[in-house]
Amino acid sequence: MTDPTLPTTELPNPHTEGLDRLPTEQMLARINDEDATVAGAVRAELPQIARAVDAVAARLRRGGRLLYVGAGTSGRLGCLDAAECLPTFGVPPEMVRGIIAGGETALTRAVEGAEDDAEAGARAMDEAEVGPEDAVVGISASGGAPYVRAAMARARALGALTVGIANTAGSALADAVDIAIAPVTGPEVLTGSTRLKAGTAQKMVLNMLSTGAMIRIGKTYGNRMVDVQATNVKLRARSRRLLREIGGVGDEETAAELLRQAGGSVKTAIVMARRAVDRAEAERLLDDAGGFLASALGEASEPAAPVV
Repeated sequence: MTDPTLPTTELPNPHTEGLDRLPTEQMLARINDEDATVAGAVRAELPQIARAVDAVAARLRRGGRLLYVGAGTSGRLGCLDAAECLPTFGVPPEMVRGIIAGGETALTRAVEGAEDDAEAGARAMDEAEVGPEDAVVGISASGGAPYVRAAMARARALGALTVGIANTAGSALADAVDIAIAPVTGPEVLTGSTRLKAGTAQKMVLNMLSTGAMIRIGKTYGNRMVDVQATNVKLRARSRRLLREIGGVGDEETAAELLRQAGGSVKTAIVMARRAVDRAEAERLLDDAGGFLASALGEASEPAAPVV
C-alpha cells in the first residue's frame, strides 16, 4: 500500500514498472515518454514564474542580488544557473549566486545529511548578508528539505523576496515563501530519483527566471545577448558578429577595433557605431537608457516591469 503522506516525487511510477526487463530502446522510450510530460508541468506554472521574474528584476535594478539555495541536485542546478549568468549576461559574479547545502564539496559529490541541517540553512543567509533588496530562490523537489526551508524562513525574516520551486503541490516550502512555483512532475522514472523529471523541470524554471529577469533589466537586444562577455574564441567571434549585424559595421577588422575602443563592451560599441559617438558618449547614452540598448539607439522606450 502506498503511503499517502509521501510527496508525489517519492511514489512508484506505474508507467515504468519492469523497466529493467525491457530491451534498451524500449527502456529509453519509456524514459523519454516521461520526460515529455515535464514541459507541460512547467507551462502550467507560467503565471507564477512571470510574477517571480518581474519581482526579481525589480530588485536587481535596485542593486539587489539573486540567490539560489538548494541541496543535492537542486542545489547543483542553482549553482549552475548562477555560474552561467556571468558569461551570458556580463553580470558581476556577486549579482547571481548559488548556495548549496554542504558547501562547494557538495557540487561534485554527495554530502550526506547536509539537506537536513536546518541551522546551516539559516546561517547561510546570515553569512550571505541577505537583505531587503535581495531575491532568494529556494529549490527542493519534495519541498521539504530542512536546509532550504530554514534558509527561506531566515531570508524572509531579513526582508528579502522569497521564491520557492518545488515539484509537489501544497509543499511545506510553498507555505514558507512569497511566490511558490510548483511544476508537479509526478512519480519519477526511478522511484525518488529527482535528478530526472523534477531536476529537468527545475532547470527549465531556473532558465526562465534568470533569462527573463536579465531581459527585463536590459541585458538583451531582441533575442541577442548583447552583454555577453567575450571570454573565448567563440564569444569573441560572436561579439564581432553582433557588432556587424546590429551596429552596421562592414568588416571584421573595423568591428574588432571598435570593440577594443569600447573596452570589449558589445553594447557600447554598437552605440558608438550607430550613433557615431565616442565611448564616453555611448556609455552616457546607455546609462541614461537604464542599460537598454534599444532605448540608447532611440528605437524604443524601456519596457515597463511591475515592481513587486
